[in-house]
Amino acid sequence: MTPRRVFALPRQQSLFLPAVLNPFVQEVKLAKADIIKCVFRGIFLVPIRAIFLTLVLMVTWPVAVVTTFLHPLKGAVAPMTGWRRFMCRRVMAFLGRSYYFFMGFRVVVKGQQVSSAEAPILAVAPHSTFFDGIVCIVAGLPSTVSRTENLATPIFGRFVRCLQPVLVSRQDPDSRKNTIMEIDSRAKSGGCWPQILVFPEGTCTNRSCLITFKQGAFVPGVPVQPVVMRYPNRLDTVTWTWQGFSSKTLLLLTLSQLYTNVEIEFLPPVTPTEEEKKRPVLFARTVRNVMAQALGVPVTDHTYEDCRLMISAGELTLPMEAGLVEFTKISQKLDLKWDNVKKELEGFAAVACSCKGGRITIQEFASFLKLPISPALQELFALFDRDGDGTIDFREYVIGVTILCRPANTEEVLRTAFQLFDTDADQRITHEEFSSMLRSALGVCDLNVSKLFKEIDTDSSEFITFAEFQAFALNHPEYAKLFTTYLELQRYQALQEVESELSSTNHVCSEDNQEESISDKKDD
Repeated sequence: MTPRRVFALPRQQSLFLPAVLNPFVQEVKLAKADIIKCVFRGIFLVPIRAIFLTLVLMVTWPVAVVTTFLHPLKGAVAPMTGWRRFMCRRVMAFLGRSYYFFMGFRVVVKGQQVSSAEAPILAVAPHSTFFDGIVCIVAGLPSTVSRTENLATPIFGRFVRCLQPVLVSRQDPDSRKNTIMEIDSRAKSGGCWPQILVFPEGTCTNRSCLITFKQGAFVPGVPVQPVVMRYPNRLDTVTWTWQGFSSKTLLLLTLSQLYTNVEIEFLPPVTPTEEEKKRPVLFARTVRNVMAQALGVPVTDHTYEDCRLMISAGELTLPMEAGLVEFTKISQKLDLKWDNVKKELEGFAAVACSCKGGRITIQEFASFLKLPISPALQELFALFDRDGDGTIDFREYVIGVTILCRPANTEEVLRTAFQLFDTDADQRITHEEFSSMLRSALGVCDLNVSKLFKEIDTDSSEFITFAEFQAFALNHPEYAKLFTTYLELQRYQALQEVESELSSTNHVCSEDNQEESISDKKDD
């Protein structure tokens, strides 16, 4: 048996699996004792707290109306001054603290918040729940980034107006550019505007790590004060992720607790270097690393686009976590856009739809390619299976298709593969040539050959032209890599045979020399 080729493709360490595989899931299993306690406490606490919260809202709303009366939000907007600023920074902040107090929150503040002149931007992480709004109250109601639609929300829309938010509009195609310009303008106002508070992660996680920070808050190149949040409670009733309890369930569970602890720590401001001012992505990473070190958690390159992929995976009947790829890292290193990765997810789903857990085994890989398991197919599968666990997940599939298969689709490689089938060199592949090659190379039966041949022969002309062969390879890059892998194995086997022949020849020569030596000794 010919020895198997040693696989020596180097694995990029930067593409290894992240420290936290899924930061968007929170599985809280309530013990029976916890459920009983929540029910009995909730019977008394929820109604009482609801009454007090309603009273606070009844006072807060007219205060917010008075504070924002005739104060524009669009056009020539100026920061609040005088009595408006006092009402916002003092009265509204006090009412906000009362609101969270009656919800049962016990707040511990660590560190010292600096002024707007020292650090115009506050970066808060990890963002893990809708209760994180408490940091706005503690920070004295700084400005935030908010959607324009939020202003129309009954009651709470007035509260948002008090923050003088930087507005984002989905209808405006230039919204992102305008938002960054507005943040830059306010950040460089010399303290005239309140600080801008942002959650740079852009979505909620389970606080097990810090995901990619969006660059918007770091574009101005001004000092940023990191703010970290912790919820040190025995029972987690606040974490709101893409997979976990609903918002209503979390609200009821939280209101049913005697109290909920929250720690808010203001870290020393981080001033960007000249290089970081030119490259906001570096500044964002620096701030994230500072915050991760303070929290004692790792960093990953997941982002909101991973959440979108999770939703798409669910729509394709795959487990939601199958869509997680660390989008930031994958898109940058492999030069992929969202649409590219979404298309690859659809291709992956076509292979993995029949398997459990959203992972492809070699049997399913072979079935999808309509090929039997052969040495060439096993080696191709091994190239995809980066962690060697015998399965291919979506992340490995994207990396494999992009790094291994797409480069194999060059015209030179495809010409070589085409010539492999075109044995009579007439620039077309007949059914007989096609089936003969696949039988000898990959052990494919005639039935499977016919199905595959018809897929490639799009014009039903009973032969395959190079144009058809190339079009099929571009849409199914796995086949191009499979044939190049087969050629590599053929070369490897040929080298092994040559080495074997040379070895046996050397062995024979050695024996002849030994016999001559013995013969000479006998003659002596």
